[in-house]
Parts: sequence; C-alpha cells; structure tokens
Amino acid sequence: MRVDLLTREYPPYVYGGAGVHVQQLARQLRQLVDLRVQCFDGPRPAPHIMGHRAPTDLAGANGALQALGTDLAMAAAAAGADVVHSHTWYTNLAGHLAKLLYGIPHVVTAHSLEPLRPWKAEQLGAGYALSSFCERVALLGADRVIAVSDAMREDVLRCYPELDPDRVVVIHNGVDTDEFAPDPDTAELRRLGVRTDRPTVACVARLTLQKGLTHLLRAAPHLAPGTQLVLCVSAPDTPEIAGQFAAAVREARGLGADVVYVEEPLSRSAARQLLSYADVFACPSVYEPLGIVNLEAMACETPVVATAVGGIPEVVADGETGLLVPLGGDGEPAEPELFAKEFTLRINELLADPDRARRMGRAGRRRAAEHFSWAAIAGQVHDVYRSMRERPEVR
Repeated sequence: MRVDLLTREYPPYVYGGAGVHVQQLARQLRQLVDLRVQCFDGPRPAPHIMGHRAPTDLAGANGALQALGTDLAMAAAAAGADVVHSHTWYTNLAGHLAKLLYGIPHVVTAHSLEPLRPWKAEQLGAGYALSSFCERVALLGADRVIAVSDAMREDVLRCYPELDPDRVVVIHNGVDTDEFAPDPDTAELRRLGVRTDRPTVACVARLTLQKGLTHLLRAAPHLAPGTQLVLCVSAPDTPEIAGQFAAAVREARGLGADVVYVEEPLSRSAARQLLSYADVFACPSVYEPLGIVNLEAMACETPVVATAVGGIPEVVADGETGLLVPLGGDGEPAEPELFAKEFTLRINELLADPDRARRMGRAGRRRAAEHFSWAAIAGQVHDVYRSMRERPEVR
C-alpha cells in the first residue's frame, strides 16, 4: 500500500508540534507501508521525500494563496497513491483534490482548528478566510478524521456538526522516549546562557497567542526568589507579536523576574538538556489540542504545570505527573491576574517540595512510555488505512 503523507513541515524545517508529529509518524510508518512524504520548502535528498515550493508567479502573494499553489503540485504528485493523509490546513486541500482526482481515500489529522484560532488572522490577514475554507472542505469531505485527543474530537464535531461522528477517531500524539530521556549534560545550556546553579522553570513554545506566554510572564515576578524562568520561544507568527513579546520580557525583568529569553529554535540535544535540568516545565496555553512538548518534558522526568485546556488533561495526570490550572474563561482567562497568580502558586508549590516534584517526574516518564509510544500510534494509523482499503468509503 502506498501512502502519501502531506505536510507543510518536515526536517530540517520543523517549528511546531504538527511537524514533530509527522516526522515521528513517518519514521514508524515506513516500516508498515510504502511511504512517500510530500512537504513544503523545496527538494530533500531522500528519494521518498518530495519537497515542493509555491509557484514563482505567486511570489509576493498572500501566504495562504502561496500554500494553495503548493497544494496543487502536491495533488499532482500524489498520482499512484492508495491513500493520502494530510496534516494541517496548509495541505488539507491537496489531500482533498487528490481524493477527487484519483478516487482514493483521504485521511485528515486535525492538529488544531481554524475556527478556534481567530488570532491567526493577525498572521494570515485575509488569508485566514482561505485557511478556514481549506480546512472546512477537507474535513467534511474526508474519509477519516483523526483527532489527536478526545477533547479535539469534541471540538471537531462542535465546529463541524455536519460531519459524521463515525468518521472521527482519536489517536493521540506521541513521544520518542529514547530521544527524550533524562540527560545530565549541561553544555548546551551554558551555551544558551542558562545558569545551572539555581531553581529553573522552563517553557518551550512557538511564539503565538495560543501558547499563553504573556500570562507566564505576568506570573514570572512572583516565582519563588532565586528562580530563573527560561523561555525558549521561536517562530513568531508575526513581527508585531515578536516585538510585543520582547517588550513583555523587558517589563517582567523590570519587575524583578529572572528571565532567560532564548529566541533560536532548540536542537534536540539542547531541548533534552533543558527539559532534564528544569525543576518544572510550564505550559500556559490557552488552546492546545494535545501538547507534544508536555510529553517530551514528562519523558525527561520533569513535572509539568499546565493549563487544563483541550487535550492537556489527557496527557498530564493532575496530582500525579504535574499540576493543572483552570483557565477560567473561553479562549482567554476571564481574570488574567487571577490566572497568573494560580499558575505561580502551582509552580512554587513544586519548587518548594523537590521530593514530590521528583516523584511526579518519574511518574511522568512511566506514563509517557506506557501510553504514548510512536510505534503504537503508527500501528493505529495503519489500521485506519487498512480499514479504508478493505471497506472503501470514498465519496
């Protein structure tokens, strides 16, 4: 069976959770099917990876329109596939067109939903209407929609009530517990300017409003004295958001917070060292279908303090592998100051009890290994492919 995975992100150009997901899933699926990966950002050296660029005639056009131009090339290259599997709105239309052109099943993995990310209009401008169109057409026409959490499945059916619930299945994201494991080395941390002589709270995220990073900065001046907050934040949605965040960092420092701001994307070794060294990993997201980075922290035996939104409670077992903080609002906390205070209290609670934090860290690694292995997840995805080949439902 030939399967074409359609994705915007693929190494070496990975900046978010969806890219990590596709990279790890592809590694496992290659053992099960004849896998081709179609991605953005131009050619790759491996023969099974086809990298595409937007047509030159669209240079300077809206970014969403450029993505649609790339989708056309992807759909053409999918000739001969038995199944196409698209990830994120950037490639959803390519999968839908391939389904129509070749009469093959289209699987969509829903990593997020455009109706629940209105702030993306700041990044895409009028292209947000195009991204929303691509997602809607693809999800309603898909033969299967894979939601990365139970909460995500509920969001899919709420945003797209026309969708047949029987076509929506849940297959969680995963983590490579060989790649992410406790690492005592600190060479990468010293290079990044992270001090290794004080309590540390770490946060690794894309610079987008959904990650709730300004709420964490609001909490930073109230962390236990002597604590450093390491923010590894890259890939801003817009230059304006980058500027606003830098100003918020300066403001937090002015109020006495010890903030280390790392703007470069982390290498795997640097991420592993930081997650292993940190006393607490903080995830203040206001929208998070699952949150792979929480799994990565847990695999490195670090307790997590996170917002109780989306699929996070399906990953972080409250009181066992970390602590959850209610958002107290829909999409944003109704009382931001109260939310920041509650987030600080939970972090300080673990900083004040290192033995409890270590127990949570060990429990987190066990949970990551037992419930979120990529091999098991790839097997579930393969079962979805086989079910459609055995009982075709292409419409």
